[in-house]
Amino acid sequence: MASVTFDRVSKRYGVVVAVDDLSLSIADGEFMVLLGPSGCGKTTALRMIAGLEEITGGELRIGDRVVNDVDPARRDISLVFQSYALYPHMTVQRNIESPLMARTYRVDGPTSPARKLTKAERDERVAEAARVLDLEPYLKRKPSALSGGQRQRVALARAFVGRPQAYLMDEPLSNLDAKLRAQTRIELVDLHRRVGTTIVYVTHDQVEAMTMATRVAVMRMGKLQQVGTPQEVYDKPVNTFVAQFIGTPPMNCLTATFAADGNGIEVAGAGTLPLPAGLQAKVEPGRATVVGVRPEHLVADDAGTLVANVRAVEWLGHECLISVEADGQLFTLREPGLAAYAVGNDLRMSVAAAEVHLFDADTTERLT
Repeated sequence: MASVTFDRVSKRYGVVVAVDDLSLSIADGEFMVLLGPSGCGKTTALRMIAGLEEITGGELRIGDRVVNDVDPARRDISLVFQSYALYPHMTVQRNIESPLMARTYRVDGPTSPARKLTKAERDERVAEAARVLDLEPYLKRKPSALSGGQRQRVALARAFVGRPQAYLMDEPLSNLDAKLRAQTRIELVDLHRRVGTTIVYVTHDQVEAMTMATRVAVMRMGKLQQVGTPQEVYDKPVNTFVAQFIGTPPMNCLTATFAADGNGIEVAGAGTLPLPAGLQAKVEPGRATVVGVRPEHLVADDAGTLVANVRAVEWLGHECLISVEADGQLFTLREPGLAAYAVGNDLRMSVAAAEVHLFDADTTERLT
């Protein structure tokens, strides 16, 4: 196992900057998720760890070793692709075993000569990987006889069998249906818990990030926006991009100004919100700001200080999403069960001061 460290790493394609001055430390044994929209640089960062992309600037380390110029085959990592990339003519057993046939290992200790594994050693590793990923009944089958979820587990077993220092995973669940994605997420978290190896996982799906990661690194346009535990990123987004990218539905971010008396926040066309504790010293009365509120923290309340018009009510069985509008601004409430609100009617709402997030209107950076 090993840590992975980006030290001001950049990747440029001519004038296009794919990864811009990335500094990120991934601890030994951590499950780090690189999260962001398409084109944000997360896959390029992963490919630089794998050695499939040259580094334009900065330093990349796996453990204590600088790997900028190290051949991919000598980095001791395994890469799981979005496509399963299985050999169709080989059985599951042979697919899992294939990396062991092409490499040498220091199986007798870190200072011993590297050598090919014996057949007995290969069989032992394949059996272990099959047991860990529940593939023992399928070892004699070919990939065409497996379901999508089973094929993905074969790809994971093939990565696992070499016992690398780190696993790199590039959106490995995107080809699975919703039920299989949920099941495989559980299997991946369980695999990480049992083997304790460093995992760097790329996805644009924030549900995967929130449910699997020990820490999440949110990227946008090649730049790292925020890194922290899923709860830290959800509870205290550093800017409006992170606030609206994390969460389903996303955080409501509304145009507002600080009240003239400095004791509240005036949301354009909707009313007032309380000022979070401890912010009075930073408030400039009349200054523009962006106020953020999670949908679950907006509460329908006849005594509420916000008023908006109901535009839509979406019942999802376990909860309702209510879309409301004020002065052209759309925002969403989340309520458990079935909410009986009529489209076209006004709805009053309240928000606890502790659940109000404030961002600078110009820089979009967090104020609280």
